[in-house]
Amino acid sequence: MEEGMSSMQQKAAELEHMAEVLLTGEQLRLRLHEEKVIKDRRHHLKTYPNCFVAKELIDWLIDHKEASDRETAIKLVQKLLDHSIVHHVCDEHKEFKDVKLFYRFRKDDGTFPLDNEVKVFMRGQRLYEKLMSSENTLLQAREEEGVKYERTFVASEFIDWLIQEGEATTRSEAEQLGRRLLEHGIIQHVSSKHHFMDSNLLYQCRMNFRRRRRLMELLTEKSRLMPETHDSPFCLRKQNHDNRKHTSFLSVSPTKEIKIVSAVRRSSMSSCGSSGYFSSSPTLSSSPPVLCNPKSVLKRPVTADELLMPGAPYVRKTFTIVGDAVGWGFVVRGSKPCHIQAVDPSGPAAAAGMKVGFQTGTING
Repeated sequence: MEEGMSSMQQKAAELEHMAEVLLTGEQLRLRLHEEKVIKDRRHHLKTYPNCFVAKELIDWLIDHKEASDRETAIKLVQKLLDHSIVHHVCDEHKEFKDVKLFYRFRKDDGTFPLDNEVKVFMRGQRLYEKLMSSENTLLQAREEEGVKYERTFVASEFIDWLIQEGEATTRSEAEQLGRRLLEHGIIQHVSSKHHFMDSNLLYQCRMNFRRRRRLMELLTEKSRLMPETHDSPFCLRKQNHDNRKHTSFLSVSPTKEIKIVSAVRRSSMSSCGSSGYFSSSPTLSSSPPVLCNPKSVLKRPVTADELLMPGAPYVRKTFTIVGDAVGWGFVVRGSKPCHIQAVDPSGPAAAAGMKVGFQTGTING
């Protein structure tokens, strides 16, 4: 039984990686449409609708700190091309090139291959949005085997809900849908011990469809991320995530948002030990966060006088952070004003642009 679950989890991880690529590509497509990088273009008296110029996209990726250099930008888009997310408008080039060639997202011309796996993820995303709606009360804090988990749903109640929402007509059909969602890494048993079944077992959403993906994640396998040093508070955080019976971080909702108003120096933050880490811009990091600067913890104490000392002016920035399965990924210290003492390089706060040393004004008002 354990070997079967392990094999299933490995398969789910592979499918989840594919889904992450699809979600990253879709988020990029929407941003490019919003900023008019994608538009109708003419060449030799022929109009090519909804396309982008390869060279212009690379410029855009670098300008928006999604890639550190042109070579990296090419590799990122090539990943999307390899997964049939983008393609040359005439399908004449299988490699993405830094030239004035027209490319297009397959979703914009209706050529995206909708295989069974993709259909499951599209359906899973629709169900996820329904589950996360403010009117829905299916997700609640519950206990299983003495451990409390936030935003869980009972399998039997989930089946009732699927039938009520018209997603299935019978309990057997709904149960099969739940099993497919689990096998694709969209939901999971709270302690990963059971497959989905019509029972009183607890399950959670494993995939956060709302999380903003960093393009650099396409080139970085999760297992290859540089581990935190043992003096980092997030070393314990990761250990707790692996040892579910002894963790309190799993009680954090994977989609719960917090809004933080911080005071950020216009000049370098090197006096607080964070120079060269993340940009204060809300755009995402251009390279794997751990590699930007491993000094993710402000070890020495910082006084209020030091934070308020005369110098470059401060600007107020609001960071909206969507928590992942283990929290938001930052630590606050001090008083009047508080400051960010640590930022998990691979966590949601870092992705939002948080840096150590920032003053903290308000959190959720």
